[in-house]
Amino acid sequence: MLCACATPSQHFSDEAKTLGFASGNLDGEGFRHVVYFAQIDRAADALHVYVEHDGTPWIGVARVSDDPTPRTPFALELMARDHGPRLFLGRPCYFEGRRDSGCSARMWTQRRYAPEVVASMAAALQAFLAKHPYRNVVLIGYSGGGTLAWLLASRVPQTTAVVTIAANLDTQAWTTLHDYSPMNGSLDPVREPALPKSISHVAYVGDRDTNVPPTIVRSFAANHPEAKVIEIATFDHTCCWIERWPELLNAALASRSR
Repeated sequence: MLCACATPSQHFSDEAKTLGFASGNLDGEGFRHVVYFAQIDRAADALHVYVEHDGTPWIGVARVSDDPTPRTPFALELMARDHGPRLFLGRPCYFEGRRDSGCSARMWTQRRYAPEVVASMAAALQAFLAKHPYRNVVLIGYSGGGTLAWLLASRVPQTTAVVTIAANLDTQAWTTLHDYSPMNGSLDPVREPALPKSISHVAYVGDRDTNVPPTIVRSFAANHPEAKVIEIATFDHTCCWIERWPELLNAALASRSR
């Protein structure tokens, strides 16, 4: 009975503990960010930073969720299959922070990719890097987390690579496809300037993904030819990214070095 009463935030935290991650909080710009991490003190050159999907902004078609925290951890599961220094960077108003000052439902609906969201996440990550000075940061995001990872990349000088998985990188095309409400106030990667040449971007997408079909990612790449789009046969929005991680991550980073 107690388990049934647990909130999505509590379930997510419990899952992170089960996977062996330590937890903490970072202050960004006006928002607090929950973080999970592993092997941070290990001597290494690179830090892998994971950003989770959009979770549950809405319940049904019209009711706004009172807790957008993902019911199913996905980027967290990817991170558990990775090795070396890893950080899971929480989004503003998700997890325990949804009742913080400055949070409202708009921050996980229309404004989930807003400039203030990206700025606060970048500030929180820089605060972490000030204490743990990794020279190379690899940003990894799943679904809407990939959208944020790409938006973060140019704002974090240590970034050398971005790997997105099933990310809605053309948000206007994506909302139009699904007849979703426009994301007024959010940034749209397809309309943003190109990333610096020092940052590589591999965009994975499944050929059977109906949530973020390959056409969405290729629409983004038409405006950002520097992105390397890799379409995986038989994969959809959820299958089979976790099972093939970190093989896919290693392939993406190897292609950068080549």
